[in-house]
Amino acid sequence: MTAKSEDGTSGIPSLWTRPQRPRRDQPALSREQIVTEALALLDSDGIDALSMRKLGARLNAGATSLYTHVTNKEELLALAVDQVFSELPLPEATGTTGDPEVWRAAIEECAEGVRALILRHPWMVSVLGDVGMVYFGPSWMRLSEAFLTLLETSGLDLATANEAMGVVMGYTIGAATVEAAWLSALAKRGRQEQEWMDQLLPSVVEATKGHPRLHRLYTTQVGREVEPDRNSHFLSGVRVILDGIEASWAARTSDRTG
Repeated sequence: MTAKSEDGTSGIPSLWTRPQRPRRDQPALSREQIVTEALALLDSDGIDALSMRKLGARLNAGATSLYTHVTNKEELLALAVDQVFSELPLPEATGTTGDPEVWRAAIEECAEGVRALILRHPWMVSVLGDVGMVYFGPSWMRLSEAFLTLLETSGLDLATANEAMGVVMGYTIGAATVEAAWLSALAKRGRQEQEWMDQLLPSVVEATKGHPRLHRLYTTQVGREVEPDRNSHFLSGVRVILDGIEASWAARTSDRTG
């Protein structure tokens, strides 16, 4: 059913604004309880294990009672993702307004925080790329507002700040998604990342002998610690993006004042 806004126009109904309906014939069960238990199930068993029936059993409630608070599994996942994002501190620039070292450090910290959330909750990667209400939840909206505010302190106008936020978050979510898939695959096979790479790299080095640049690159990876390298590579990528944002904005400003 299409919802009506205050001015009478039609729009997509939002779970974030829909009032919760009490059920007098069921034991007290809140939306918060449902989301908390759903998160526990998702973190322990993954997204394929989540069903309204299974969740109801864990809550000692019938699946139909859950529909009082959420319309379907998609809504439940959106609520769960928003709950995860509520764990993230909002980015804030402390220091001289416009100082690149200040706002860049805050953006780097925010990007690392989003990546860490996804790696802690790898089931999220199946939801973040889906069409739905995930990016209109209160936690994500607060994060986006704080991110835009931070970018505006660097001197960017709102439209450019929004473009910059999209690039940073696109890279962050994309990189974290690849990492989460890799780590999840290793976990399913009962393998430790460092051990697996130590065993794999000699074969990779041998296989790349006919490709001098790849051979040189992978040879340097032998004996290195994998997790610190992943962390360093991610942060380097964020910094490259911020370099581009800063240079692009400086060029635009120069064109307008030149």
